[in-house]
Amino acid sequence: MRTDLCDLLGVEYPIVAFSPSEHVVAAVSRAGGLGVLGCVRFNDAADLDATLSWLDAQLAGRPYGVDVVMPGHVPTEGAPADLATLIPPGHRDFVERTLLRLGVPPLSGASTRSGVLGWLHSVARSHVEVALAHPVRLIANALGPPPDDVIDRAHERGLLVAALAGRADHARRHVAGGVDIVVAQGYEAGGHTGEIASMVLVPEVVDAVGEGVPVLAAGGIGSGQQIAAALALGARGVWTGSVWLGTEEYRSPPALREALLRAGSSDTVRSRAYSGKPARLLRNRWTEAWSEPQAPEPLPMPLQNMLVADAHSRLMEAGDPSVVPMPVGQIVGRMNRVRPVAEVLADLISEADETLDRLRKLG
Repeated sequence: MRTDLCDLLGVEYPIVAFSPSEHVVAAVSRAGGLGVLGCVRFNDAADLDATLSWLDAQLAGRPYGVDVVMPGHVPTEGAPADLATLIPPGHRDFVERTLLRLGVPPLSGASTRSGVLGWLHSVARSHVEVALAHPVRLIANALGPPPDDVIDRAHERGLLVAALAGRADHARRHVAGGVDIVVAQGYEAGGHTGEIASMVLVPEVVDAVGEGVPVLAAGGIGSGQQIAAALALGARGVWTGSVWLGTEEYRSPPALREALLRAGSSDTVRSRAYSGKPARLLRNRWTEAWSEPQAPEPLPMPLQNMLVADAHSRLMEAGDPSVVPMPVGQIVGRMNRVRPVAEVLADLISEADETLDRLRKLG
């Protein structure tokens, strides 16, 4: 299984793997795919720099990428304390009442968080600055194309720029703005996602951008058969994410791992409760609380994440699989055992090759 995307990225297989875990990223790139590190969890640029330096040492020249979150519109670029004043007291009261009702204890230590500041445009820019100082191959933006100056600087350094798109018109704008690779992310995907399913979206995006721009299919991809389907729809490769949450290298807390392993493909929900923008999450007692009639409307990004950041820490630390807050796609139904990254990737490749061979014989 090889496409022209492999030569473009310098990889053996047209499989891109997004993960917030540098251990997953390193394992995927070592195995012949392209690991892409999600940067939104890094509030401190120095921490990101240290992590990328670790990846540089681990990969010894093998390519990898980074994924940033640069929202086009934010309430303010003030300090976290200033942003906190925009959170209504009623929202804070709802969160505390809900945690009490769910039986979630306070954090065991004194650590509370102001939220994942990587949702801020200014912090995402600091992530880009750090990335440009490392030998990354790809910079992807989860919320559309980066600003023009970011694209220009990336191109000056020989980096490729990718952007996620949930509609064909979005993809056209991405390409017009200078994006090199479009990720067509369907409704099934985990995290921030649009309203059009992959089977419909991928060929629409391929037709919209033309042969000159590679399209990666994303959303609902966790097997070789699905990779083959993506290629049949015109994609030149795939962008995967949720499938790596069930790997050994992801190092999930026990409660999260249990929740992922026992979830079926219908056990997710698309909600604004996580970040303020629609995102697909594990369906559980916490997400259900936000859909009840008395629940307030989630706040816009980045305020919603700041509102629930401490709650997310408490929910994860509680060790209860029925409340863990986690973005994940509908492919979670296939994640029924923990395996090493290399084994997962090898199975994806062999399944795809077998499927493509079978399809060739149909002719």
